[in-house]
Amino acid sequence: MTPITGLLSIGSSLIDKLLPDPEAKARAQLELAKLAQDGELRDLEVRMSAILAEAKSADPWTSRARPSFMYVMYAMILASVPMGVLYAINPTLAGNITTGMEDWLAAIPEEMWWLFGAGYLGYTTARSADKRGRLKRG
Repeated sequence: MTPITGLLSIGSSLIDKLLPDPEAKARAQLELAKLAQDGELRDLEVRMSAILAEAKSADPWTSRARPSFMYVMYAMILASVPMGVLYAINPTLAGNITTGMEDWLAAIPEEMWWLFGAGYLGYTTARSADKRGRLKRG
């Protein structure tokens, strides 16, 4: 449960107990929902500003970290094309290479896969937001 969800839950139960009038309850619930939404939007803005700051950094290690990591993953995915051709020519060799790759990929800690997913989503979200901002300004 996120802090905002927890506060929303506590606020709702307090409103139910303290306000007997159904109309006043509805107004209070609406106001509470607006506050929660504003808080979540501010939290999202803070996270997005950090991602955008990293992407705009003059430091090449910072600004290129996410794209470089994705390029490595793309290369791994694209390697499946020549492996398919190799399998048609020599299935045993292709099978041995596949087993080696499976063992190698299984050795990568699960946290790294989660990091890749989070980095990929953060990067694409920041790029989309940046492009939308440029379209509105331009």
